[in-house]
Amino acid sequence: MATLGSSQPPAEASVPSRVSTAPVTELVPRHSALVRVTHWIGTVCFFALLVSGIEIVISHPRFYWGETGTVLTKPLFQLPIPSSRRLVPTGYGYVLPDQNGWSRALHFEAAWIVLLTGLLYVISGLLTRHFRKDLIPGKADLSRRALLSSFVKPLRFQRPSAAEASSYNGLQRLTYLFVIFVLFPLVIWSGLAMSLAFASAFPWSVTLLGGRQSSRTIHFFVSLALVLFLFVHVAMVCVAGFWSRTGAMITGRTGTRKEHA
Repeated sequence: MATLGSSQPPAEASVPSRVSTAPVTELVPRHSALVRVTHWIGTVCFFALLVSGIEIVISHPRFYWGETGTVLTKPLFQLPIPSSRRLVPTGYGYVLPDQNGWSRALHFEAAWIVLLTGLLYVISGLLTRHFRKDLIPGKADLSRRALLSSFVKPLRFQRPSAAEASSYNGLQRLTYLFVIFVLFPLVIWSGLAMSLAFASAFPWSVTLLGGRQSSRTIHFFVSLALVLFLFVHVAMVCVAGFWSRTGAMITGRTGTRKEHA
């Protein structure tokens, strides 16, 4: 017990602070509900389009340029795979099972779903200024050093910092804008141009692409570009942290580490 004149400090002063200085993970908003819903609907539809599109290509793996193209026409190029139709000359002595019926039906249905979903996403992105806030790069994002860093870091398997994890870098922003406003509209346009009904109603749109067979060839190459984007996108998600990034696209929140004061 302290006595008068004693220099012993009060009991409270002798108790060391037990406040933790370890970093804690705080959940912060990352993706809106509409972005998440349209992302996963688009993902399911994309895989449906990819599988059905492969089956459609197998039925006639020859590509032409112009308005018409048949088995009697010299192709622009030909995929070195067997066909599911006996009359298509491929050089193989056998044909694959014909899955053209269900694949065309699935392709048609998935294409309209992804088109309507994409329109909803674009309209919402314009109204909520999502594109301006999250996708349009700033001047600093377009500098040579920033773009080079955005390109080199994933190649070195470097995870993004906490600040980088909460937003897109310049290269990601340019890529997403190119996919959303160039590749997706072009793949939809070229797909519609192969329809006889669409060609009859809007013949000028088919002419601009060089004809119905040219539209099919363009559709094929744009689809390949989208598949390449998919592989790169998934690879970058894995480098950045697959479960954390996937969780953010499901819950809408991402964790950031904060130090105690």
